[in-house]
Amino acid sequence: MAVPLISSPPFLVFFSFFTLCLLADPVLGITRHYKFDIKLHNVTRLCRTRSIVSVNRQFPGPRIVAREGDQLLIKVVNHVPNNISIHWHGIRQLRSGWADGPAYVTQCPIQTGQSYVYNFTIVGQRGTLFWHAHISWLRATLYGPIIILPKRGVPYPFAKPYKEVPIIFGEWFNTDPESVISQALQTGGGPNVSDAYTINGLPGPLYNCSAK
Repeated sequence: MAVPLISSPPFLVFFSFFTLCLLADPVLGITRHYKFDIKLHNVTRLCRTRSIVSVNRQFPGPRIVAREGDQLLIKVVNHVPNNISIHWHGIRQLRSGWADGPAYVTQCPIQTGQSYVYNFTIVGQRGTLFWHAHISWLRATLYGPIIILPKRGVPYPFAKPYKEVPIIFGEWFNTDPESVISQALQTGGGPNVSDAYTINGLPGPLYNCSAK
């Protein structure tokens, strides 16, 4: 006697097919991995060389490029004596508040010799933002751009740009910014102003030695 094959209910077949379609859909985004090694390295500006805290020995730091809907896994490894935390400025941390970065607010800072993986998904955003340190004044040298592209197959809300050229304005101190804020806290006065304003880490042309 033949035994009839057990057939799946129609709704299970539909659910399986629908799930497979979702998994195969490229517009849902991908997971992008980045590694930030926080280290000291020498940088020369205004004819002075000093050691700064930087990411991957870059100043400004590396750019993050993603598409709307992508998941970002950014491993930050702290090789310097300072505690570190990174804030992804403007990113909507939906159900990922622990990845926002403000030290002692949404996370304990990353201690020397330790690491932390920031895990968040970009939802409903496109454009250019930036990341920076969010503890004390380390943001003076720890910063970089975040470029969020539209999903594949989704056009720009304007004519597609020919090229991406991030422009980041910053400040340069001839002394360690940590000592500047420390002195201000001890005296109760305002901190000393920076020695130069910068564009992508370089002083403008009106400063002495700016070309070097």
